[in-house]
Amino acid sequence: MEVLLLVIHVVSALFLISVVLLQRGKGAEMGAAFGGSSQTLFGSRGPADFLNKLTTAAAVVFMLSSLLLTVVTSKSGSVMDKAQIPTQQQQAAPQLPQQPIQQAPVQPQGK
Repeated sequence: MEVLLLVIHVVSALFLISVVLLQRGKGAEMGAAFGGSSQTLFGSRGPADFLNKLTTAAAVVFMLSSLLLTVVTSKSGSVMDKAQIPTQQQQAAPQLPQQPIQQAPVQPQGK
């Protein structure tokens, strides 16, 4: 399921990038108003309406795949929990041998 969502997400991202790059900038409309041709493939307004709808659809698919990927991966747990990280007790330096404790000589109580 994760792999399918990831493929959909990447494809929608690439499609969204290409659709946005196909659109004209807002400054191009001003030059077309003073002598530009109104006979175009997509009508007098050009591909603006069609590409706007396509961009909106691609953005919706991209956002939904982002949300679904977040939900699916959050249920599987954290990557840090799955990693085998040794605890501090296992990392502690080996203890050095203890020096024998010398006891003070016992003095007799009665002199």
